[in-house]
Amino acid sequence: MDIRTLAEYEVLSPFEIKDFLAKAAQVKSAESSTSFINAGRGNPNWIATVPRDAFFLLGQFAMTESRRVMDLPPAIGGMPKAKGIAERLSSWVDEHGSSPGAKFLRELVPWSIAKFGFVGDDFVHELVDSIIGDNYPVPDRMLKHPERVVHEYLEWAMCGDPHPEGTFKLYAVEGGTAAMCYIFKSLKTNRLLNPGDRIALAVPIFTPYLEMPILEDYGLKITEIHSLQEDRFQIGDDLELLLDPEIKAFFVVNPGNPSAMALSQETIDRIGKILERRPDLILLTDDVYGTFVPGFRSLMGAFPHNTIGVYSYSKYFGCTGWRLGVIALHEDNVVDRLIAEHSEDVKAQIHSRYHALTLEPEKLAFIDRIVADSRDVALNHTAGLSLPQQVMMTMFSLYELMDSAKDYQRACIGIVKKRFEATVEGLGVDVSDNANYDYYYGLIDFEFWMRKYLGDDVVSWVKENVHPLDPVFRLAEEHGIVLLNGNGFAAPDWSVRVSFANLPDHVYDDIGRAVRSISRGYREAFEASLKDPVA
Repeated sequence: MDIRTLAEYEVLSPFEIKDFLAKAAQVKSAESSTSFINAGRGNPNWIATVPRDAFFLLGQFAMTESRRVMDLPPAIGGMPKAKGIAERLSSWVDEHGSSPGAKFLRELVPWSIAKFGFVGDDFVHELVDSIIGDNYPVPDRMLKHPERVVHEYLEWAMCGDPHPEGTFKLYAVEGGTAAMCYIFKSLKTNRLLNPGDRIALAVPIFTPYLEMPILEDYGLKITEIHSLQEDRFQIGDDLELLLDPEIKAFFVVNPGNPSAMALSQETIDRIGKILERRPDLILLTDDVYGTFVPGFRSLMGAFPHNTIGVYSYSKYFGCTGWRLGVIALHEDNVVDRLIAEHSEDVKAQIHSRYHALTLEPEKLAFIDRIVADSRDVALNHTAGLSLPQQVMMTMFSLYELMDSAKDYQRACIGIVKKRFEATVEGLGVDVSDNANYDYYYGLIDFEFWMRKYLGDDVVSWVKENVHPLDPVFRLAEEHGIVLLNGNGFAAPDWSVRVSFANLPDHVYDDIGRAVRSISRGYREAFEASLKDPVA
């Protein structure tokens, strides 16, 4: 495909370009009887089985509880009752001890009682009633027992050591994507981000963070804070740009997507120095991949008072279809303080939005404003993530918390690391270990590697004669492989993103060899141009 044609695709998101790539790759696969390889998706091809087994087994028990209360023809049950339900569950699980998930279901109740001080009947009843889904979510932000469990999980998964003092208030939402939408909306409606305001983005970054702020819905200006491969994707001097008082918020995906690199302790410390001079700066951190880095420390753990945390269960537990996410905001946070510092006129405008919810809208916490805004305020009384989803979230959290040996975490990291190693072997390059790398994605920068292995002259010729989208289209058209173009993530123009999560192990060395073949083709074209100056 020529440069002019490829230029037409520059306006598209990489997630839209992939559809064109997939069609081309499928044609190549059909013509050559080779496998169609789509490594553009971040959806993992593994799932956590034990918590799912326990979930479905709990559902069976819940139905016996329903029929115990009411069992009318043709098929009408009642609402489970709390008194004695913990003991009934224990006896029922003993009778079904050979069922998948029974061991975990049997153990999680006494473990949770000992860990959190739960009352057994109250805890079990909330899970049983919720898995049936016969009530509205109450509280609407998050159920009582699941919030305690998920809070503990997030402290392990996100906060590192030491855990911050105080409590995070959580809002269970329909995955990380819903969290993004809700947060953007509430920052706008509470006049914290107004049209024309400036935010900073740590780039490269997940594409929607580049695309959403500039929509007419928000009309924000963007300052890009760059991290480079030569710096192992840690933020360099650009961090000083955050001292600009016009920048209202700093958005980070950590570990990065597509870089797959977590912020180092040194980088986190430097952000802390910025906050000493900019205590009003709002941080938003999207940490979905943090569980793939042992000992991960989120900005949420390091700077709880400045940070809005976003987490999704989708990647670690293989549950993108469940839509399980959470927004976390510390009980003592800069967002509430900034709202309180608005002028009286602005406060009056904002408070009129929430006046039907409370007699004292000025005291409504920002996390609760997010809940209300997610249902356009008027439907706040029916807000909240569906109850079966909250039970599944609780099961996943308990499964990890009860795994003191961290066998599940090691197994998940082992899957993606093996695929990474196969790709690197196919590429034929040397990559040193990095404790901050999560192995979930690989960002292959053609310019970086061609400069290292082929020389500056080849790089200069390629940049002058080849379009940056050429690599992904060549991979599709010549090898039947779909990767995403890195520049769509504000990564280097000549980079591509490969997912190590969604394909069988054996295809990844093929991906590495195909990328190497593309680079070799550019070198050969460069050498041919030296022999034929007209070319």
